[in-house]
Amino acid sequence: MRATMIYGPHDIRVEDRQDPELHLPGDAIVRVVAACVCGSDLWPYRGVRATEKAHPIGHEFVGIVEAVGDDVTVVSEGDFVVAPWAVSCGECPQCLNGVQVACDHRAAWGGTDEDGFPVDGGQGERVRVPMADGTLVPVRGVTEPDEPLLKSLLTLSDVMGTGHHAALAADVGPTRSVVVVGDGAVGLCGVLAAKRLGAARIIAMSRHEDRAEIARKFGATEIVAERGKAAADKVRELLGGVLADSVLECVGTKESMDQALHCTRPGGSVGFVGVPAGGAELPIGLLFSKNISVGGGAASTRAYLPELLEDVLSGAIDPGLVFDSVMPLEDAAEAYAAMDERRAIKVMLVPGGTD
Repeated sequence: MRATMIYGPHDIRVEDRQDPELHLPGDAIVRVVAACVCGSDLWPYRGVRATEKAHPIGHEFVGIVEAVGDDVTVVSEGDFVVAPWAVSCGECPQCLNGVQVACDHRAAWGGTDEDGFPVDGGQGERVRVPMADGTLVPVRGVTEPDEPLLKSLLTLSDVMGTGHHAALAADVGPTRSVVVVGDGAVGLCGVLAAKRLGAARIIAMSRHEDRAEIARKFGATEIVAERGKAAADKVRELLGGVLADSVLECVGTKESMDQALHCTRPGGSVGFVGVPAGGAELPIGLLFSKNISVGGGAASTRAYLPELLEDVLSGAIDPGLVFDSVMPLEDAAEAYAAMDERRAIKVMLVPGGTD
């Protein structure tokens, strides 16, 4: 099969790899229909995180189950499934508490499972999914989704659930004012999540008109281009002299966290989901003096999938709009470059090419 490998900074290659096999009774083999590049994939691509050795990459995909182990009961051959970005058993205390990202038996896409068997990356033609019953979510009644539905289903693997996680952590709800820091796919999905949860005002921070336009479609009531103190001053102006009740931090840098905190009113809440890229340490003194609550972290998108899937299938939400580019899997290197250079918001990769 063909699969995407990362060798080091700016070195992405699509290569021939061995087809995956069932190794354990709980395994499934999924033929990938669509995958994508995540903003967090750009950290090793840029060299912010070291790549010690070449390995398969990708943790967001949807596809069709081709084979299952003897113990698999939740999915069957032929099912169309969404694979959350984190593998989970579904049975340990962490999974039962809805924190699948901390699963006691978690395996890593593009790495190995706890038994030492290889786990494929999502940016390839096929993937061995360990602990399939706890990980995969079948999409009942769907076998060949059209492109718009395919895009929205793919967001449920990560970005839509992550934006939702940020909104929940920031206590978003009716009558609340919301600021979203970050206009990538996660930030845009955070806007949509805030709208879905009933926020009264949603201020999206963006300097890019294409991204701002999607934010408006998702429910943003205002767009702020300023940064730093000027951004907080603009938020205060828009909200009639106060700062935001809830702020979603969707980038992961020191600057983005600083901006999020300074846009939050005393007693407000910050939900952070940006993968930390170094330097974003919390200023305890500021949190103490302003009574700001901070929550979030890695999103257990598996926990949110059932309710978000229902809304996607009903047409209540259309998060797939974050995909502004579709490329064949063979062009994975260009997909990374396009996102790194901000020529694309998020790229969907299609094995076998595109029509």
